[in-house]
Amino acid sequence: MQQNAAPGPGEWAEFKKKIQKSSTLKDLETIEQELFGRKSGAMTLAMKELKNLSPEERKDKAKELNEQKQSLVDHLEKLKDELIKPDSAMLVKSDSIDATLDLPKKEQGHLHLVHEFTRQVEETFGRMGFDVARGPEIESEEMNFNKLNVPEDHPARDAQDTFWIKSNKKGKDRLVLRTHTSPVQIRYMETHEPPFRAIFPGKVYRKDADATHSPMFHQFEGLMIGENVTLANMKAVMITAIRELIAKDTQFRFRTAFFPFVEPGLEVDMKWKGDDKTKEGEWLEVVGCGMVHPNVLRNCNIDPDKWQGFAFGFGIDRMVMIKHRIPSIKSLFPGDVRFLRQF
Repeated sequence: MQQNAAPGPGEWAEFKKKIQKSSTLKDLETIEQELFGRKSGAMTLAMKELKNLSPEERKDKAKELNEQKQSLVDHLEKLKDELIKPDSAMLVKSDSIDATLDLPKKEQGHLHLVHEFTRQVEETFGRMGFDVARGPEIESEEMNFNKLNVPEDHPARDAQDTFWIKSNKKGKDRLVLRTHTSPVQIRYMETHEPPFRAIFPGKVYRKDADATHSPMFHQFEGLMIGENVTLANMKAVMITAIRELIAKDTQFRFRTAFFPFVEPGLEVDMKWKGDDKTKEGEWLEVVGCGMVHPNVLRNCNIDPDKWQGFAFGFGIDRMVMIKHRIPSIKSLFPGDVRFLRQF
């Protein structure tokens, strides 16, 4: 069986012309097979015939074939790149963009309701000139009760109401998870000279749990001490804070109350919004406040004959409940994103 003869020098130019006339990738694949096929490719056959030449002829012929081979490969690759690259007309049809379509909604996180509200508290009271201070969540009995004029037999000291921490410390140094942020008020008064005003946000702990109480909850307390600070100043601050933090039309009421660290003492209730009432009815207590007791000032080396002022404590979680109409405080703590995405 006679084998096909290898192309002569002029036939390589014909292959190049054929490559230039190709209009599809399939055409190029066919020509590539004709040139470089393992059994009958033109260049393959020409390379095989080199063995029949003398050493000198083989050297010159091999050089010529390698140059032709490289030239043909370059022509094939160049046209292949051009055919693969889409032209502008093709892009208009297959890759058009509708600029009027809305972009996909991007997921974006946000602060938890409690922390977001705490920031708003700091901003609101900051505009009224209040400093912000924080303190430890584990306190001594001295700081949590004694210096706040809390009697030895007060129910708040009982193990049924307070989380006492087991330790080797005794007496006034016994450790407790703070039941309010009032110890930070003591620390602040001991390290600052009046007049001053400050708020004290943070977590507090009490043995209580139902729809409006939690063993861990958030407070921000406040303190304002000066020579002529009165109950009227306190009411003005309370009213401003409530209207700024909740709503301008929020309904609230003041009523008398007793706290050992203030005299006189008041409580502020806010009216519940929405149809889902809490277990406490349409009014929810959110603030305890009053004029700082003279004994508390003395315990902090502040002369009560010269200085006076008021203190208050807001329940952050309860204010968030009223603002967003959340009937149970327990909804705030599991971290369920299905609930948090609503706000």
